[in-house]
Amino acid sequence: MARRTIGDIEKIWTNVEGVKKLSDRVIGIGPFGLGLDALLTWVPVVGTVYTVATGGWLLLQGLRVQATPSTLARMAAYMAVDTAVGTVPVAGDVVDTFFPGQLMAANALQKHIASTHWVEANEREARASGEHEQHVAAMRADAKARRMVYLHD
Repeated sequence: MARRTIGDIEKIWTNVEGVKKLSDRVIGIGPFGLGLDALLTWVPVVGTVYTVATGGWLLLQGLRVQATPSTLARMAAYMAVDTAVGTVPVAGDVVDTFFPGQLMAANALQKHIASTHWVEANEREARASGEHEQHVAAMRADAKARRMVYLHD
């Protein structure tokens, strides 16, 4: 596998932001929004396929950024609710129109990305050179960072 960079993580963030807006925030109405997910939920099968596909893609991005199991589980739960609600005829479609499953899953992933201190190095080499302690100090100095990920491991 190719080594990841912080630029790769930033690109994932941007792509997730795009899916979030396309799926649930094309039209913003105060705290509510409508997007492609709300529109497609009224098309039998197509809406479910879209929801499952975008949910799977978001989970794949979570795996790419080495998200914690709890973050992945939270994302999967949001998408499962979105998919399950959308399969109920008419009443489920009404609820699914306003349930922002992709938005919530994407926000969980972006929160995880923001709370991670990313290091473009190999942990073993960083420990051997003494740079690991510098990365730990930098992580502790960042109020948002709660975990550290070495991208070259």
